[in-house]
Amino acid sequence: MRRSAARQPRVAAGGPAASVRPRGARARPARTHPARRLASVAAAAAIAIASTLVPATAARADQVRDLEYWLNDYGFAQAWNTTRGAGVKVAVIDTGVDGSVPDLAGAVVGGTDVSGVGAASGQKPLGDAESANHGTWVASLLAGRGTGPDSGVLGAAPDATILSASVALGKAMGPVGSDEQIAEAVRWAVDNGASVINMSLTRNTLDWPTSWDEAFQYAFSHDVVIVAAAGNRGSGTSEVGAPATIPGVLTVAGVDRAGKASFDASAQGITIGVSAPSEQLVGANPGGGYVQWAGTSGAAPLVSGAVALVRAAHPELKAPDVIERIIRTAKPAGGTVPSPIYGYGLLDAAAAVTASVPHVTANPMGDLGDWIRIHRRAESPSTPAPSTPAPGGDPQAAPVPAKLTPERALPWNRFFWPQWSVLTAFWLPFGLIAGFLALVALGGVGVWSHFRRMRSKE
Repeated sequence: MRRSAARQPRVAAGGPAASVRPRGARARPARTHPARRLASVAAAAAIAIASTLVPATAARADQVRDLEYWLNDYGFAQAWNTTRGAGVKVAVIDTGVDGSVPDLAGAVVGGTDVSGVGAASGQKPLGDAESANHGTWVASLLAGRGTGPDSGVLGAAPDATILSASVALGKAMGPVGSDEQIAEAVRWAVDNGASVINMSLTRNTLDWPTSWDEAFQYAFSHDVVIVAAAGNRGSGTSEVGAPATIPGVLTVAGVDRAGKASFDASAQGITIGVSAPSEQLVGANPGGGYVQWAGTSGAAPLVSGAVALVRAAHPELKAPDVIERIIRTAKPAGGTVPSPIYGYGLLDAAAAVTASVPHVTANPMGDLGDWIRIHRRAESPSTPAPSTPAPGGDPQAAPVPAKLTPERALPWNRFFWPQWSVLTAFWLPFGLIAGFLALVALGGVGVWSHFRRMRSKE
């Protein structure tokens, strides 16, 4: 196995209204009962926390470019002085990419459907409302053209082209199983000229089917870079799962706007190669319009875009050297490098394109062929490897077939119906602290009332 472990944006239309106070003005606090003051503080805290968990919100085209902080902060705008990704095809294996949106005009140059329920072009969004939008969000972050000089979504590699392979997952799945869909989509992408494949989805297990061995080996043998999302704790993925665990894949973790590991919109694991923004992202919606969203589903296409820039600037480089440029030019974060939180660090697209990086002879993210020779030989052909139990699951229970899912934007109602990790990490301590403060406040009110009664009797 491989080793690895500004300026504030304007509020989007439809988002919360901002409170504005004239410079120099000071509000005079009114006297309030202690219990009421406590209630006010608790309410304010709840609102502040809830606002960080609100899902995608609508935005106008002329606001979107201002929201794309990563274009400057992660070196994309500087890298464009060298290349914008022209001539590189990136396959987006996802829920379908709507190439008719203005931001993707001319970007989608081919497609297919491997699900049996989509359109032959791969451009029909599949799934429920959120899943169906997912593929278009991903593609716009990767290769969006914008709608004008200063409006719309401008992708990480705005002159690269997109191949859309639509898959149907979960309830939307048709006659073809999810594992088979992925294997077929990878082979199709290779056969149709993709030199980069973006996979913003997870199987939520450390292992993967043998059909993926063959498909991914096929891609690697044809010099294709595969980029995969690490997953989101907020969606139940605390540890990276396949395809992000496959040796040779460039796995992407997520960070917040300050460059710190995202608690909800990322996961951890020794296979992480590099980190990129996964919070306060924007995307183009199928049929038009924009959203703000979160997840390593958005961090992955930013890295795929950087890979496309490197491939355009250095067409002579093979896939291992391209990946080496991405990880060796990353800005270290969080101590040990590589780490299971950040991998080799924060993406630096400009350095990946322009820096001098020594040649390598092997994929720095590992060799799938070696892994197969070591691990598959121990498996009986008639006995599939069991799925990794979910945290807290009964290890004696019969294994449940893995379900492949797109890494979704975090739903707002998770704040009220949280995952166990969120319950133990936030709600339990919050409840204990809130209860303690309430007791202190009530005790203080009682003491104050008793003191006033004593004085009134004097």
